Amino acid sequence: MIEPATPADVADIAALEAVALAADAWSEALVAQGVTGSLPTVHYLVSRLDESLAGYAVASVAGDVVELQRIAVDPGRRRAGVATALLDEVLALARTHGVERVLLEVREDNAGALAFYADRGFAELARRPRYYRDGTTAVVMELPLSGPPMSVWATS
Repeated sequence: MIEPATPADVADIAALEAVALAADAWSEALVAQGVTGSLPTVHYLVSRLDESLAGYAVASVAGDVVELQRIAVDPGRRRAGVATALLDEVLALARTHGVERVLLEVREDNAGALAFYADRGFAELARRPRYYRDGTTAVVMELPLSGPPMSVWATS
């Protein structure tokens, strides 16, 4: 089940953020700002399995674009459809807001993520050299949108 994150999810999201993104992880304070609405364009979604956090996604709605900022899945729950379900809800959010495209950045050395997004219709748009703290290049990917929303849980 995918749903909007609540303040009760902040510590778990921040902990998974640290595991999944290491040096590029956001602080618990920044996660809390996004979850509580202090960052008005930002939407946090969570996936729970057995009442524990299985994964989360972060998307920012800005004009005609949704920027997918994060999808992270607990290492013990990978390959179980969690990332796909989170991405589907981000795309539904994008369609609900009437945006034209979804953008994201992926580390060029993350073959699994690059394949995941390519399999779902994302295409490389550009590259950002030395984008990550360790100097790794980011691959900017884009998915043009069309069609009706698949879910309408979010209307804000």
